Amino acid sequence: MIDLYQFSLLSILLAGTAIILAITEVGWRLGRRVSRKGGDHTPSLEGPMLGLLALMVGFTFAMALSRFEARRDAVLNEANAIGTTALRARLLPEPHRAEVLKLLREYVKIRLDVTQRSSSRIEVVAAIDRSNAIQENLWQHAKAVAAKDNSMVPSGLFIQTLNEMIDSQAKRLAALRNRVPNIVVVALFGIAAVAGGFAGYSTGFDKRRSRIPVMVMGVVIAGVIILILDVDRPADGFIDVSQQPMLDTAASLEAFTD
Repeated sequence: MIDLYQFSLLSILLAGTAIILAITEVGWRLGRRVSRKGGDHTPSLEGPMLGLLALMVGFTFAMALSRFEARRDAVLNEANAIGTTALRARLLPEPHRAEVLKLLREYVKIRLDVTQRSSSRIEVVAAIDRSNAIQENLWQHAKAVAAKDNSMVPSGLFIQTLNEMIDSQAKRLAALRNRVPNIVVVALFGIAAVAGGFAGYSTGFDKRRSRIPVMVMGVVIAGVIILILDVDRPADGFIDVSQQPMLDTAASLEAFTD
């Protein structure tokens, strides 16, 4: 199946709207043909299909919203983990204290650089690789401190929170990759097209046909589906996950004097 996340929201909106309107036109022509042949306007499935579409839209929006909230919580948790790691790093002896704080500042900067601008897949992979390298450097500092002093304070506390920080990156990446399945989005457009077809079929029996109501319905339905995709793509559309917790952490790190 085609991966819809490879396409922009605008292209999906245009293609989805065109498909819905095209099926609506086909339904109208079919209804018109039946009407000219003297056929009766029997009750269609327009109402049930619209009801099914509303149910699917609500279900899919709930899926996208839960994933959006998970991404937002992941940012907060990672920012807190980094901030706690930085606070405990200030208890380490030199030269480890200065080096660890320097690495943590770069660590936060990488996250802000990727999230505050549109980044390509290659740039995201490079940022993850660099983050992993920084984690390894931090772990080497932790091992060196622990080798000199294996007490719980400060080395033990630092190792504990560093491990939580590393885990938080994995959780955040998992939240970013957890999206609404393509089959659900395709099903939404499919049901919308079928509902539009039945709506067009019904208007085919009218003596005077006005395309505007059905066209508006198709555009609105496509727009609602795009809104769901926008919520599910915090880095591509108009709805973004707030990076304020990470910005606050970056400001705190810059304010550290030692």
